[in-house]
Amino acid sequence: MTLRRGLSIALGLAVVIGVILVVGAGPFLRGLAAVSPASIGAALLLTAITTAASAIRWRAVAAGFGLQLSWSGAVAACYRSQFLNSVLPGGVVGDVHRAYRHGRGSGEVALAARAVATERIAGQVVQLVLVAAVLASLGLTSPVRGIAWIVGAVVLATGLALAIAAMPSRGRRFLARERVLLRGVFSEPRRSAVTVGSSVVVVASLTATFVVACLSVGVEAPVRDLVALSLVALTAASLPINVGGWGPREAAAGSAFALVGLGAAVGVAAAAAFGVLTLIAVAPGAIVLVVGRVAASPPALPKESTA
Repeated sequence: MTLRRGLSIALGLAVVIGVILVVGAGPFLRGLAAVSPASIGAALLLTAITTAASAIRWRAVAAGFGLQLSWSGAVAACYRSQFLNSVLPGGVVGDVHRAYRHGRGSGEVALAARAVATERIAGQVVQLVLVAAVLASLGLTSPVRGIAWIVGAVVLATGLALAIAAMPSRGRRFLARERVLLRGVFSEPRRSAVTVGSSVVVVASLTATFVVACLSVGVEAPVRDLVALSLVALTAASLPINVGGWGPREAAAGSAFALVGLGAAVGVAAAAAFGVLTLIAVAPGAIVLVVGRVAASPPALPKESTA
């Protein structure tokens, strides 16, 4: 285990423990108890939409790098990736795994890794734009306006990280090289439109799943406020300092819900319900993982006769 990964896990655990110390274990239990057959059915459907849209985005970006990817293979790999991201620390192990598998199959590991990184970053950019747009549409009189500070901090931190990376000459050369590659990938308007459109569907489906979780725990608030709160929690969930997806999501949800007067405990309960629902909904990825392992296993050698 690298120092960086160990630090990420430690930070994720610290966030989870911090949330429990602040609100107690009750909200987590409430979120777990709120899961029902109806909410599971909704989560399964919405996650299927998320997975299909993710596969479309991945295939479009991979094609821009000159890599072929079948539809069924992309969907199966996305399910497997989501499952691994949900049960392993960091939230990116599944993406690394699918990049490696695709690269090994195509003989272009570096390009496959770039394709996965590019489509994930494109998705994050679209998500940030949607968060800003939704919050701006609420107006200054909405109690959710205070969340704009959270989103602004995320955007500022992202911009600062990019600026720091660009300062050294090596960083400038790296960004220049990547800019040339990405210009070729997104030079085709149709591919860019597919990437943005599929990213919007991914964010919308995940947001709808979080709203389902909110309704499951009994949150009473206007739907547009729930959408804004969900987007903030999901943005925090994208930070690679979580433990199987848990940590920043619950902390951000608790803070955001408290900020609008719904209570931190309610926000944590909704985030916990979302975590359980998504874990159940990505369970097909476990089947894909097992089947892939079995298929990759070498056949057993016949026993030699001793007669």
